Amino acid sequence: MGKSKSLAGAVEEGTVAPDFTARDQQNREVSLSQFRGQVVVLYFYPKDDTPGCTKEACAFRDEHQALQKAGVVVLGVSTDPVESHAKFARKYELPFTLLADENKQIVKAYGVWGKKKFMGREYEGTHRVTFLIGPDGVIRRVWREVKPAEHAAEVLAAVKELGFTPAKRAQS
Repeated sequence: MGKSKSLAGAVEEGTVAPDFTARDQQNREVSLSQFRGQVVVLYFYPKDDTPGCTKEACAFRDEHQALQKAGVVVLGVSTDPVESHAKFARKYELPFTLLADENKQIVKAYGVWGKKKFMGREYEGTHRVTFLIGPDGVIRRVWREVKPAEHAAEVLAAVKELGFTPAKRAQS
């Protein structure tokens, strides 16, 4: 029972990604279903503007052009409010969508909300997990062990390995 053990109720590879609707950093309503036909990187992170989460967001920012060129949409999700996401996105010039899951419906639907430990203290929170969703809405990869600074490059490599390209996306 190592660290990579799935959380209870976790969504796995090969299953259809649960649809959801949430507000983005500009307070617009966004649904996962509106990206059907596109490859989506759905990454969950604990908290805006904290060291690990900032490294991960900035890594996705730095790889954003390459991901976009491959036809990939990046969606970041945390339980922070819209205003926090807006400030975080402005501060680090994040070019992708951040979704506010204040009521924890999305983190629970994906099984990324649960017990965590930090400095000997146990608490409930969002686990750092990423889902790569194919154009058909099926989850193709799940990362539960994430190194924030290197993760975006790892996701881009998987996109290429799986052969997701704009041309292939259009055929789906």
